[in-house]
Amino acid sequence: MTEQDAPVPYSEQDFDHEDSNRSGNPHFGEVLRTRLARRQLLKGGLGLAVTAGLFATGATALAAAGKPGRPNPRIRPLDFTAVPVSRVDDILVPPEYDFSVILPWGEPICGDYPAYRDGGLNSGADQEQQVGMHHDGMHFFPLSKAPPHKSGLGLLVMNHEYIDQAAMHPAGPISVGGVRDADQVRKEIAGHGVSVAEIRRRVDGWSIIGSRRNRRITGATPMEIAGPARGHAKLRTTYSPDGTRTRGTLNNCANGHTPWNTYLTCEENWASYFVNRGERPREHARYGVSATTGRYGWETVEARFDATATADDAVQDYRNEPNHFGWIVEINPFDPDSTPVKHTALGRFAHEGLVFAQPQPGQPLVAYMGDDAQGEYIYKFVSRERYTPGRASGELLDHGTLYAARFHDDGSGEWLALDIDDPGFAAAAAAAGVAFADQGDVLINTRLAADVAGATPMDRPEWGAVDPNTGQVYFTLTNNASRTADETDAANPRGPNPYGHIVRFLEHASRGDAIAFDWDLFLLSGSADDSLGPDGDPLTADSIHASPDGLWFDRNGLLWIQTDMSGSQLGSGPFGNNQMLVADPVAGAIKRFLVGPSGCEVTGITATPDHRTLFVNIQHPGESGGSAWPGGMLKPRSATVVVTRRDGGIVGT
Repeated sequence: MTEQDAPVPYSEQDFDHEDSNRSGNPHFGEVLRTRLARRQLLKGGLGLAVTAGLFATGATALAAAGKPGRPNPRIRPLDFTAVPVSRVDDILVPPEYDFSVILPWGEPICGDYPAYRDGGLNSGADQEQQVGMHHDGMHFFPLSKAPPHKSGLGLLVMNHEYIDQAAMHPAGPISVGGVRDADQVRKEIAGHGVSVAEIRRRVDGWSIIGSRRNRRITGATPMEIAGPARGHAKLRTTYSPDGTRTRGTLNNCANGHTPWNTYLTCEENWASYFVNRGERPREHARYGVSATTGRYGWETVEARFDATATADDAVQDYRNEPNHFGWIVEINPFDPDSTPVKHTALGRFAHEGLVFAQPQPGQPLVAYMGDDAQGEYIYKFVSRERYTPGRASGELLDHGTLYAARFHDDGSGEWLALDIDDPGFAAAAAAAGVAFADQGDVLINTRLAADVAGATPMDRPEWGAVDPNTGQVYFTLTNNASRTADETDAANPRGPNPYGHIVRFLEHASRGDAIAFDWDLFLLSGSADDSLGPDGDPLTADSIHASPDGLWFDRNGLLWIQTDMSGSQLGSGPFGNNQMLVADPVAGAIKRFLVGPSGCEVTGITATPDHRTLFVNIQHPGESGGSAWPGGMLKPRSATVVVTRRDGGIVGT
């Protein structure tokens, strides 16, 4: 590549988290300041207003919710030695634990099983048969019918969020006369998506096995479109003149899994892959589709990434191709011949993940989602049909109501319907002078619909998790670089807020289909002198962290928190490399469990049903250089870490 053709490195761009919200809706930062200022008891020397009500421990919350305590009284939560802050280029786990590494980027899993060639020497065709790049959310689907608890054999299904061109190719990306190398583009598209790998636990650990179920879903895999936007005029392209089919899934971040045992992959920062050099409709502008060049320059090779209108009719070009992305995609991991489905009823935005409330037979199915960008929203979907175990399917996700959350400073909240037939939404849209043609139009423009409804802009809502004991819903709010120093006060001393926090809420009457909820903070991330833990005290050397991102409850009610720090937080802050902590909401305790290698993000987590094996993903080790993880190869590789107790016990104890 010539010097003038070289793109700006991914780490130096902010495609992902820009604030494109111009709605004027009151920001959560304002709500939070007022909420904290209402409190009168000052605790510690921080000037942060707190009370037991604001930072209620899990025990208090359990009592308030009228739920039982921990499901297994024999579990001794957080009974491990906390891992210290570290900048070592390796994995650190407590001395009571061991770890191993499986399924690194480029490991062959299907087809002809082409071997990984260090230094980025594999072709695009090879990558279509190998584990994708930059691992993220994942789930373990058990296959074994033998004891103990079907935990020795299963499908590990994982997302691949984006690619690093410098690591993927021997000498970086090639461009001649402004046109990218075609096979490099094929390889990059194949590096995205989802990997399905059958793995088995043997005496010497876990390993992949050859299986017809092993599969790659990539940025080029044919898919169906379902739900209210299926067949919409704004989804019609040359590839799909009737707007019912599409190709590929991109920027797959966090995930979900359904009660009927399928996998959900979530398309997060997809908008930057496209370019539209002409007039940008609202469904492009509100999401940040570029007016100059795509993130990787794929539009120079594949026409579908150029959304500029070039013909008289949408079926003659790809002006609507960006509208095929920003959805949640359902994959049946057990059937390698099945076609993935994009469910439009769940909304179109920068999906971080999806988490279901505990399914209740005879009740609607409820799911929670976050839109990971500054100033975006938290959403809830309530199915129209009721959940019936053994009979439920993906059709439940195609009919229902999508809501956006509004948070009030008195600790209350409400869900605002994004439904063209809802009188409140119709009135709000009319008052704002915004017209929607139909419900498909509402969903294609989900962000705009939430603007109109008056939802609360949040500080980058990322992963959600539902407490299996209380039904409380937790969301990480990674950080807020927009808050300025002159917006601080005694109750909110950080401006900007680089550290983030975790919010939690409980639906009224503990019903997922309620239209009102009560909310509070679970913790304020940060250093020992600028934080508050779940017990209301500052975080300690065993728990300081910043930029909480990944979030997952295990079956024993422990909350696993993963971080995504970058820049100076990694290089010179007090937090070391990115990490994973475990919190016990019942006791209000939190400890650091794992630290990742240099430059990585710790993200993606799942466990075997017996909870004796924990899988954790390590993404982009050495993103800014300085890492050869794992194993000292020429190019650092994202991979999955397998964590077990040395005594064979339950992880997290």
